[in-house]
Amino acid sequence: MNSQDMKPYDHPSAWRGADLRRSDQWLLRLSAADNDELQAALAIAKARGASIPNLTADDFPLPTLGGRIAAMLDDLVDGRGFTLVRGFDIHRHPIQDAALIYWGLGAHMGVGRAQNAQGELLGHVTDLGVDYHTDAKVRGYQTRLLLPFHNDTLDLVGLLCVHPARRGGLSRIVSSTAIHNAVLARRPDLLDVMYQPFHTDRRGEEPPGKPPYYTGAFFEWQDGRLFCRYNRSYIESAQRFAQLPRLSARQVEALDLMDSLCNDPEFHLDMNLEPGDMQFICNYTTLHSRTDYEDWPERERRRYLLRLWLETGRFPRRPRSFLERQDDMLIWQQNPQPPVFDLSMRRAELAH
Repeated sequence: MNSQDMKPYDHPSAWRGADLRRSDQWLLRLSAADNDELQAALAIAKARGASIPNLTADDFPLPTLGGRIAAMLDDLVDGRGFTLVRGFDIHRHPIQDAALIYWGLGAHMGVGRAQNAQGELLGHVTDLGVDYHTDAKVRGYQTRLLLPFHNDTLDLVGLLCVHPARRGGLSRIVSSTAIHNAVLARRPDLLDVMYQPFHTDRRGEEPPGKPPYYTGAFFEWQDGRLFCRYNRSYIESAQRFAQLPRLSARQVEALDLMDSLCNDPEFHLDMNLEPGDMQFICNYTTLHSRTDYEDWPERERRRYLLRLWLETGRFPRRPRSFLERQDDMLIWQQNPQPPVFDLSMRRAELAH
């Protein structure tokens, strides 16, 4: 992308947190009737023997709620870029059934894809007592540490809150579209840097024959859409590879500006996820973060969320640099794994 091609992106995803804090337009509230419909869909899915990862939208009929989910998907892809679904009565279900409902609802928006080299299709976001700063094979969601702003690889990421933390663990999101436009207005010279390639660590998940890093810009255009991909932690982590050039002073300045704007209360929006809350985000227009947290001493009360990565079929083409990382996921997808709910087994999966 040439600097003369830089332009503002006039799009509904260019929201600011300061504006949205005064409204609840980003909430989709489930009623008792909606919960009954989810219960009925669960019964149908179980009667058919449908399970993760093979359960599809046809196995999970939502005759009334389905229309609202379709409208939510439109808003995720072509509108604001995030929604919080509130009111799911998670306490009504054992965890396996709650996960099946979550997967079934997600199936009305897209296809669940593998999230790591183990082929894990339903991610378990919980503290394993590890540190991604000191172990390159640890991923941030496996810790209780602050997660800086970043986005994931596929179209949508979803989180279902099973248990919140004792203290902290706020979900914090920001519009990457609004950040792009703000940088263009304030420091177009640094937006030019953000349009240039950065190297990002694969964190030990590279397939055979591929380098341990991938390359792409923060912002790229494709078919009139602005796409964002950003993860400073993994950009800095990639500096451990001697074959890569060192980050320049201009690149560090661009990283600093990106982080400064993301962490500005004018731009970001905080969510305190409650049990049963489902947050869905479009990765291409929204970055997410999480504050650090203090957990409960009892294992059964510890912070625990389930994560979905969804491919919607609504993006016919993505920027060319995205394809390399998506090829990784096609390899992961060759051995899809059903979810394991025994959290004592999670530590073994650190060896990506």
